[in-house]
Amino acid sequence: MLAVQINRFLCGGLAIGICTAHRIFDSCSQATFLKSWSNVAIDGGLVICPDFDSPTYFPPQNLDPIQFGVSRTRDTSILTRRFVFDKNAICILRKMLSPEWRNEHPPSRVVVVSAVLTQAILRADRKKHGKSRASIVSQAVNVRERTIPPISKYACGYWASMCFLESTADESYALECNFFEIVSKMRKVTIQGIKDCERILSDREFGRKVLIDSEFEVVQKSDSSDTKVIWISDWSKFGDYELDFGYGKPIWASLADVPIQDFMTLMNTKDNDGIEAWVAMHESDMPYLEQDEDLRMLTIQLAG
Repeated sequence: MLAVQINRFLCGGLAIGICTAHRIFDSCSQATFLKSWSNVAIDGGLVICPDFDSPTYFPPQNLDPIQFGVSRTRDTSILTRRFVFDKNAICILRKMLSPEWRNEHPPSRVVVVSAVLTQAILRADRKKHGKSRASIVSQAVNVRERTIPPISKYACGYWASMCFLESTADESYALECNFFEIVSKMRKVTIQGIKDCERILSDREFGRKVLIDSEFEVVQKSDSSDTKVIWISDWSKFGDYELDFGYGKPIWASLADVPIQDFMTLMNTKDNDGIEAWVAMHESDMPYLEQDEDLRMLTIQLAG
């Protein structure tokens, strides 16, 4: 359920690796665990008591197994690359939207980076297949503290819902070509996804649909040759660079390989101004993304 590996190097450096089981930890509860560990190590703050009450909200059921296409051994056909968007790149993206967003709160760093990467993945997919395909963009939403009554901030388990932007082939091409449109639509579905969290506990049938059924449906569609499914997970608010296990704060926090294709994880850069996007794709798809000219102009590309 939990594995920790510590490597010491001759130069004096130290690397700490964490691996957790998704049935116990989602990304938010993993971040809570790491923060509590850090607090204990330096005697510098609240010792967090995790909440394991999830089964009282949704008792276990005998559900049919779902295949996510994830191997228990390392799949060498899935490549991971890191694309770094610094402060200047994010300012450029926001300026591109400023004429249309004069009277509204500007979109977040995560939204603009998610949108520009989604466009690049859609372009890569079109170049590979010779045509645009239908697409589904799936953004994970943390359910904690958003339900009525609120689920604990420190609830362990998988407390994430998914909000989806589903498009036909023609609509996918339009999103690929229009940055304002894709930002607007991705922002809209995320806001709706957050709003839907309110009903999860009061309407159990709706809650099951939001937490389980909708994700099952998208996973099944990801096996279709006619649909491109893109998964997005935002880790930028987890405070990785504030962790201290007694050895000082990290000089770099990173993500290991993700064995799911077309999956992007967004993390803060150390200066807290930029975004590191870790993108996992099939080895036959990654070259198209790496060669995308618009993406190359905005990012620093590094192997995972």
